[in-house]
Amino acid sequence: MLITLFAARRARSISHATRGMAIGISLLVLAGCSALGNANNTSSEPEPDLSELVHAAAEQMVASNPEIKRYSPMIAATFVSIDNLSQSSTLGRISSEIMASALSRQGMQVREVKMRDSMFIEESVGELILSRQVQRLTAQHNARSILMGTYAQGQDYVYVSARVVRAGDAMVLGSADFRLPLNNNTRSLLEGQGGW
Repeated sequence: MLITLFAARRARSISHATRGMAIGISLLVLAGCSALGNANNTSSEPEPDLSELVHAAAEQMVASNPEIKRYSPMIAATFVSIDNLSQSSTLGRISSEIMASALSRQGMQVREVKMRDSMFIEESVGELILSRQVQRLTAQHNARSILMGTYAQGQDYVYVSARVVRAGDAMVLGSADFRLPLNNNTRSLLEGQGGW
């Protein structure tokens, strides 16, 4: 009887030890899963938005050539698709507007010129040239420089290239490039095709 009682107690203690180990292992596994789950959910820096990227590009443009401000006043052309220079989008129009505003903050004098059905630039053997219409506008508004730009859609990003060119001969006075994450917001801006 003493042996049976001892065996029963031993079985209970083994069963308690086994349960304790099982609970301990379960807690460790849950803690490990929780740590892995948190590693994937760590808050990373938010993606920069279009305005932040354009303002940084404008600062870069002026910092690389402070003399650019001597070529004021400037007029801004709508940024166009690199694949079709006669086509723009909401992204191209707002990028140009924000860049003109940012350059104005950097000390450039910007003349407000908006025209219907005009992208201000034409393609000639793969190169951007100033259209006759923009040449007339620069003379009419006494503009010494023109902001122009292109954008290209990739799989994960939209690449934007902006330039300020001298009105008389299209010599590049300053340039800056940036890439914008191709998220739902950017896709929405690209879908808005057409002119002003």
